[in-house]
Amino acid sequence: MKKKKVNKIAKKPVKKAKKKAAMAKKQPAKKSTSIPRGASLEEVGVVTHYFPKVDAAVVKLTKGALSVGEQIMIKGHTSDFKEKVGSIQLDHAPIQNAEQGMEIGLKVKSKVREHDVVYKLLT
Repeated sequence: MKKKKVNKIAKKPVKKAKKKAAMAKKQPAKKSTSIPRGASLEEVGVVTHYFPKVDAAVVKLTKGALSVGEQIMIKGHTSDFKEKVGSIQLDHAPIQNAEQGMEIGLKVKSKVREHDVVYKLLT
């Protein structure tokens, strides 16, 4: 009497692939923050740390300067938002302008992560 060969391995990946494809269709596409028409982005720094209890980020200004009242955009793997700079701190003291090379504290409205890039919106 001959035994039938059953290929169990081939059936499982097909089912998993169908489930993954169905789940991918249900998830909405990630929305990207758009910049206004005629505006451009200038990279000014990189996030080095985030403090979730006070919603503050430590930003190392590598390529530009930043002032209170300017529009910025923060982009990263999961971060993508723009906001107006409300406050800047240097050594726990508020300042109005920050220059290239400074490591500043910046109040943010949403969670950011290390290595997120900070851009200044130029109109």
